[in-house]
Amino acid sequence: MTLELSNAAAFNWPVRVYYEDTDAGGVVFYANYLKFFERARTEFLRSYGFEQDVLMTEQGVIFVVRSVKIDYLKPARFNEQLAVSAKVIEIKKTNLTFEQAVTRQEQILCTGEVRIACLDAQTMKPKPIPSVILEQLN
Repeated sequence: MTLELSNAAAFNWPVRVYYEDTDAGGVVFYANYLKFFERARTEFLRSYGFEQDVLMTEQGVIFVVRSVKIDYLKPARFNEQLAVSAKVIEIKKTNLTFEQAVTRQEQILCTGEVRIACLDAQTMKPKPIPSVILEQLN
């Protein structure tokens, strides 16, 4: 089962750049964009009513990053207000692919594609995405 979702709307989450997010030059350290992506995906799930700790205890599943492709286009700096988007572009039996971006107003600073795998919380082996989640995403 593969479902392409090219017409799906993007979820947006505001992020402020804190001093701890920056390097010695005052720009966001490259790895911190992955943290911003993670926050947006977590809030995306929360917007559908799914808390990851509840999914682990009640559904027996966890979501982990399987792969990431990221492009850094322009720097973000300390104290800037950014928006981080998360859009599901593909659904498979055991994974989701997100298209993500970090923007400052209309400027795209960073883009990425993140594949998230659904795993059994006990065995850490791939497990089908719960139907309750798939129903909400479709």
